[in-house]
Amino acid sequence: MLSFRVVMVASLIALAAACGGYSSSEPSPVPPATPTPGGPSSAVTIPSNAETLGNRAYAPDSLSVDVGATVTWTNNDFVDHTTTSDGTGWNSGAVAPGGRFSVTFQNPGAFPYHCTIHPGMVGTVVVR
Repeated sequence: MLSFRVVMVASLIALAAACGGYSSSEPSPVPPATPTPGGPSSAVTIPSNAETLGNRAYAPDSLSVDVGATVTWTNNDFVDHTTTSDGTGWNSGAVAPGGRFSVTFQNPGAFPYHCTIHPGMVGTVVVR
């Protein structure tokens, strides 16, 4: 009977360790450039039910800013979202409800982006 208890306790410990130790193999997102205090800034909002809004999921979905401007995305939805550059650029990782993510744009160009969780969510930052 004692060996049965030892086996059961060991099994429960192994099960608890396996369930509680989630680790992602994906690398952590690279932190964005630090916003310049007092520099130009613009805001993009992620509204409620954004995953159903497609190219209107980021408000505004197309934003024009000057070089050096910081863009801040604010998640006003009830679920996580990302803001992820379609090319080399930025990846916010999951932005929780109420969370924010900022990027300072140092080069001119058009920078399309999307939500990796909800691929239909798309937007563009145009830097002039």
